Amino acid sequence: QVQLQESGPGLVKPSQTLSLTCTVSGGSITTTYYTWSWIRQPPGKGLEWVADIAYDGSTYYSPSLKSRTSISRDTSKNQFSLQLSSVTPEDTAVYYCARGIPGWGYDYWGQGTQVTVSS
Repeated sequence: QVQLQESGPGLVKPSQTLSLTCTVSGGSITTTYYTWSWIRQPPGKGLEWVADIAYDGSTYYSPSLKSRTSISRDTSKNQFSLQLSSVTPEDTAVYYCARGIPGWGYDYWGQGTQVTVSS
């Protein structure tokens, strides 16, 4: 059973950088052919894909967020992380990490973590 757990600050000030980490257990983030994703849901809105890092370390970003987003991984800790810079209140959302199967969807999700951008 794969489990994902998000961690990071729940409150970030405008213009600062949001940093989140997803710790994965029960499966390796280097296992072919999965992708590891960050997805967010702003209040009252639908899910929005943010970024992926694949089993081989390849990275993919939402075009609308690409200029402010960085996704990375630490294979020794079986973790992957998200950094979103220059945040505004519009970045307030529940942030989820998930395991993706290319061409199919997501089979495992973290419980989500609320991030609020406010001074």
